[in-house]
Amino acid sequence: MSRERYLPQDPQSLIRAKELRKNSTKEENHIWYDCLKKMPCHFYRQYVIERYIVDFFCPKADIVIEIDGSQHFDDSALEYDRRRTETLNRYGLLVLRYTNHQIHTEFDAVCNDIYNHVVQRTKSLP
Repeated sequence: MSRERYLPQDPQSLIRAKELRKNSTKEENHIWYDCLKKMPCHFYRQYVIERYIVDFFCPKADIVIEIDGSQHFDDSALEYDRRRTETLNRYGLLVLRYTNHQIHTEFDAVCNDIYNHVVQRTKSLP
């Protein structure tokens, strides 16, 4: 898992990502301020990889975290997310998906799951 590699970024998506950072959902803010900021590795918010804007990205652990609202559950969104995950996986990235509902009802379990993945994916790093 190389942390210092190039991940292509679409310039238009960079502009959109900046807007999204200013308008995060309450679930994104909760996971950011109450979980990810306490992790042993740094995470980025609304990070661009190719033309995709991922909710959170940890380059040291090669982990992408997506917080899915209800708009992610219709057939076209599921197909889009599947293709997107395939693209991210080609870079060696692990995509972890959690629903808004999980953030509200299983917050500690979500944070523990993220932590365990971070530790597992970074333990062999120098």
